[in-house]
This record gives sequence, structure tokens and C-alpha cells, in this order.
Amino acid sequence: METKLYFATGNLNKVQEVNSIASALGIEVQSCLELGPLTEVIENGSSFSENALIKAMAVHDQYLVNVFAEDSGLEVMALDNAPGIFSGRYSGSERNDTANNELLLKNMKSIENRRARFVTVIALVFEGKIHYYEGIAEGNIGWEMKGDKGFGYDSLFVPQGYNRTFAQMGPDVKNKISHRAKAFGKLFEFLEKQVSFSKDKK
Repeated sequence: METKLYFATGNLNKVQEVNSIASALGIEVQSCLELGPLTEVIENGSSFSENALIKAMAVHDQYLVNVFAEDSGLEVMALDNAPGIFSGRYSGSERNDTANNELLLKNMKSIENRRARFVTVIALVFEGKIHYYEGIAEGNIGWEMKGDKGFGYDSLFVPQGYNRTFAQMGPDVKNKISHRAKAFGKLFEFLEKQVSFSKDKK
């Protein structure tokens, strides 16, 4: 890929997951941490798209590069779509995956309706223009944590049509069906068109 693209995140798990998806398409994504020191970003948006854009614009404005950011979360139907945009901080500001999962299980203890979905929204700032891409994975919340091959709520989320959690599947399967995979598939499709167009003009 001719154009460098940066991922505005400090979460190395996400960078690794995205590169697992991108490598199949021949695209390499670089972490924004490679650019140098970054100003602190306050995610105070009221939606996934707002928070994603806040993060992407922070890096773009500082380094003037093509960059994208994503904001993801778990929406549980019986909890009025909580934890939603607060998924990472569900149990507190320290962003502890185990504590988040334990609190979710506690809040779902006597609830039979386990329907939930993972949502990812990507905000891309490419050549000064803003683009959005969304991915959704429908599924259910399990009754206990299972698997150790994921992060976040992966050990509780059972995607629709499967009987294993994301954390039991591992990246080879998850990265084909996840919310993040769907959103990034749309992003990479756009980027491949831009690169093809650029080559055709030469």
C-alpha cells in the first residue's frame, strides 16, 4: 500500500487484531505511537462515532497524517444497551477487563434475555476528508466467562450461530466474523479503491 495509514489507539491488542485482518488484504497499519508523543485525548462524545472522530482528529491535527480511530462497545438489550460507549470503563476508570466482565455477569444474574451485540464505528481522516464505517456482531451473553484467547468482553460474548465465545474461537475465526472485522472490511475496501485510483492516474 502506497499511503501510510495510522491507527489512533494505544491499545496494542486492537492494533494486533486489526493487522491480522489487514494482512490478508496486503495492507499494513501502523500504530500512532510510532509518530511520537501524543496529546492527551478526552473521549467525551455521546456516541461511538463521536468518540472515534475525537481520537482520529487529535492525531491528524497534531501530525497531519492519514489516520483512523475506532470506538467499540457492547450493547446488552436487557440493560438498555449498556454498557455501550462506557464498555471499557464499566466497572471504573482503570479499564479492567476482568472487573468489567464480573460486573456484567452480576447485573445479568437473574436475566433470561441474554441478547447483545458488539458495535464498532471507525472514523477515517483521509486526505482531509472524514469517513465513517460501522460493523455489528449480534449474539448473546454467556452465563460465565469462557476462553482465554481474547480481550474485553470476548470471554462472555457468544456470536449468533455459534456455541463458543469469541475468546474460545481465537483470532483466526473471530477476525472473520467480528464487529471489528466487518467495519475494517469496509474501511479497507475504500482504501484499496483509493490506491487503485492513484495508480491508474500515473
